[in-house]
Amino acid sequence: MTSRLHHDDVLLGPRPSTDRPRVQHVDTVAAEAAVAQLLSAFGEDVSSESLHGTPARVVRALEEMLRPRPFDLTTFPNDEGYDELVLVRDIAFTSLCEHHLLPFSGVAHVAYMPGARILGLSKLARVVEMFARRLQVQERLTMQVAGWLGEHLSPKGVGVVVEAEHLCMSIRGVRSPGTRTVTSAVLGTLRDDPRTRAEFLSLVR
Repeated sequence: MTSRLHHDDVLLGPRPSTDRPRVQHVDTVAAEAAVAQLLSAFGEDVSSESLHGTPARVVRALEEMLRPRPFDLTTFPNDEGYDELVLVRDIAFTSLCEHHLLPFSGVAHVAYMPGARILGLSKLARVVEMFARRLQVQERLTMQVAGWLGEHLSPKGVGVVVEAEHLCMSIRGVRSPGTRTVTSAVLGTLRDDPRTRAEFLSLVR
């Protein structure tokens, strides 16, 4: 079962209201105390041997999930004048739903049509990670990846399709495991030229 949401008329750059700055420092003492208090509120004995180190482990796990690895944007001159799609499929990611603090995970398919510069291929995966490792919703994640590439690479076009399963939907609430949500964002030529758009979608499929 798949639900589809298409976001085609996105801005050419990430919106400041959705691209919040990342927290660089975590007060681990306060964070561990808060986790311990939460567990206690649910009737758990955090002084027991089995739960003794759980608050610290939870904080370390959240730090890892909410902090992307830094990277340098590596571009190269498009000396050959390459003007066809560059697509990296099945970029695996995991993010945290900002509504329930439960993970959603899946794959992103990211493509661009080069302009004057081309991008190191691994950097497409790093851009996905940069926006996934934070509190997110899938629609915003999709738009931010497309907008960031449009702003920093100045390509002729960008296309992003994200497919993910949300634990907040599969293990709680409606409890519908296996349901995947598909979101898309296209910019430039991929939005304006039906043939290029169709080529991108066919390559993703």
